[in-house]
Amino acid sequence: MHNHSHDYHPHHHTHALDLSQVNRSLIVGIILNILFVVAEFAAGFFSNSLALISDAGHNLSDVASLALALLAFKLLKIKPTEKFTYGYRKASILISLLNAVILLIAIGSIGFESLQRFFNPQPVVANIVIYVAAIGIVINGISALLFFRDRKKDLNLKGAYLHLLVDALVSIGVVAGGILMNVTQWLWLDPLISVIIMVVILTSTWNLLRDSLSLSLDAVPANIKIERIREAAMKLSGINDIHHIHVWAMSTAENAMTAHLVFSDSVTHEEALALKNKFKHTLAHLGIQHATLETEVVGYDDEKHDDKNCKR
Repeated sequence: MHNHSHDYHPHHHTHALDLSQVNRSLIVGIILNILFVVAEFAAGFFSNSLALISDAGHNLSDVASLALALLAFKLLKIKPTEKFTYGYRKASILISLLNAVILLIAIGSIGFESLQRFFNPQPVVANIVIYVAAIGIVINGISALLFFRDRKKDLNLKGAYLHLLVDALVSIGVVAGGILMNVTQWLWLDPLISVIIMVVILTSTWNLLRDSLSLSLDAVPANIKIERIREAAMKLSGINDIHHIHVWAMSTAENAMTAHLVFSDSVTHEEALALKNKFKHTLAHLGIQHATLETEVVGYDDEKHDDKNCKR
């Protein structure tokens, strides 16, 4: 008994993404944020508020992130070819990494301008800052809700949700800062708010950068636990062992696995097929959509035997 099985699991469980819904959410999010970015840049320019301009820059990077995420999901629909046997699924991970890099560049530009303003404070029209930031709370809040349901199913969607939620929280801070500036006339509050925005963005971006870089290097996805896979296999009567387990991300929403299953020598060929199908069903619920399983019998050593010694 020494064979391979490498079909996509046919079971569509409840955690699967609705790509049509995701595409609609991304398009709506892009439109809302583009309109707000234009308004916020204009308001920041006329009010001379670095806080608004910084927040608009961050929102613009979010538009880029949403657009890249939309591209990633479009690429998921491209069928595999003889050269790209997995299609372009991996592009979604690279896009997630690119999103993190874009945000880091935005952080650097905000930090540089904030430092300049600390040494040369500029008068700010606080009322405009308050009103525009208040609109930002609504826009970013609505945009974040678009991805709330699917935030745990895909790294790009998780990134979009977190960034938009952080933007809403940052806008609350900008409103509070604008009110305080109106009362105290402390001009240094404007660059201080920008620094706070920079720190908040860096905190939320770090996890995205770490996760996307990890997946780019084919690390085991964060939501997959090897021990749970081993436990699931050992619960099935007829499976004596599982080894050579390798798990990696095919995309930000799909995972793949290869492993060797060791069956009891009393297991028939038909029983082995049934066990493999049952195990794949379990793997789908553990977040692994594509499994390649090699089967062996007790006592088989794959370093000392060839295929013909193990076939049943």
